[in-house]
Amino acid sequence: MSTGELLSIEPQELQFPFELKKQLSCSMQLHNKTDNHVAFKVKTTNPKKYCVRPNSGIVFPHSTCDVVVTMQAQKEAPPDMQCKDKFLLQSAVANPGTAPKDVTPELFNKESGNQVEECKLKVTYVAPPQPPSPVREGSEEGSSPRGSISDNGAVNLIDSNTAPSSFAESHEKSSEATALISKLTEEKNSAIQQSKKLHQELELLRRQGNRSNGGIPFLYVLLIGLLGLLLGYMLK
Repeated sequence: MSTGELLSIEPQELQFPFELKKQLSCSMQLHNKTDNHVAFKVKTTNPKKYCVRPNSGIVFPHSTCDVVVTMQAQKEAPPDMQCKDKFLLQSAVANPGTAPKDVTPELFNKESGNQVEECKLKVTYVAPPQPPSPVREGSEEGSSPRGSISDNGAVNLIDSNTAPSSFAESHEKSSEATALISKLTEEKNSAIQQSKKLHQELELLRRQGNRSNGGIPFLYVLLIGLLGLLLGYMLK
């Protein structure tokens, strides 16, 4: 902040969040610290680039005046984002009845014996504000338990490490079903092997009976048939 005898100026450096093809503004406050009316005028080294409102006026005793500096949209960025533009703010004591339209260049002429102060202001470019990062949905590993709000406004905490009881019951039933299926599959495979073995023995007996020109005992054939029926029932 400038602490001249007439006006205090805030800020001392005009900062613009530079963006291409976008009009930008920066404001400064002029505070009259005296009991007199103080006239001011704002000049710049690059008048085509900036618009100052108001660029001149009167600050009443112990009051504040806001000045807005607008930079026109730029088509290209300066090298290294450095700005060489400067502003000069002149202030001088004015008569109590002086109106803003009466502020003339002669009022800031030191050779006329007027009390004139001058303050130089630099222009800098700063990076524009970054948008906030989006918050990823869902809780991450190691995070605290999440909560939900019920209709009556109560907060219900949900611990992510607690498994529902229904899930444990369904998992237990699934294990029992898997064990039963495995057991039935083993019995089926065993029955198939026994059936194949019996068919092989029956075929062997038939061949031996044909060679000896004799018939197969009826009781043995009946036994083989009963075993076949039993195996067939087990395979269903």
